[in-house]
Amino acid sequence: MFTGIVTDVGEVVAMTPRGELRRLHIACSYDPDGIALGASIACSGVCLTVVAVAREGARTIFEIDAAAETLAVTTVGTWACGTRVNLERALKIGDELGGHIVTGHVDGVAKVLSRDDFCDSAPEGRPFEETSMSRFWVEAPRALSRFVAKKGSVALDGVSLTVNDVEGDRFSVLLIPHTLSVTTLGARRAGDAINIEVDLMARYAARLSEAR
Repeated sequence: MFTGIVTDVGEVVAMTPRGELRRLHIACSYDPDGIALGASIACSGVCLTVVAVAREGARTIFEIDAAAETLAVTTVGTWACGTRVNLERALKIGDELGGHIVTGHVDGVAKVLSRDDFCDSAPEGRPFEETSMSRFWVEAPRALSRFVAKKGSVALDGVSLTVNDVEGDRFSVLLIPHTLSVTTLGARRAGDAINIEVDLMARYAARLSEAR
């Protein structure tokens, strides 16, 4: 279980085919002594299991195996050496639930339709990129659009966001400067594919409604 609050941005540094699996080596700043084998780490929203971990110089390298299903239905299949990924450690009892409940079971791949960068009031002397916000319009897979509601929650590449507006299969989210700077979403542009996980509560509510 995760919260959608990214705690590090890692980088894919090596990839090794293993039959139907693909082993990914991801560099990060986490303390390797705090990562147990079998631990779950959300990588751009995808819950993956650590199968090896080691310290290499100033970096920590952990390894995960991505199965064929993961490669097919998430963006993991397009990752290459140099790809930057949002990271979040699994939620522990007593941790702050700062975002919303995220399972790490990505529902599909959405598409960024547009990005509008703007700044309501830039403090004098501060760079635009430190004060600007971005509005993304995103197209969800049609089967998922009914689970996306205005003012509801959605996880995009593992980042917990609030839905601003909904128009059919399209919805918008607003990203503040902090989110743009500490996650990979700051580098996203129109046409990019992103992992999407709809709100678990919305899915349960829809299921209950269907059962009536």
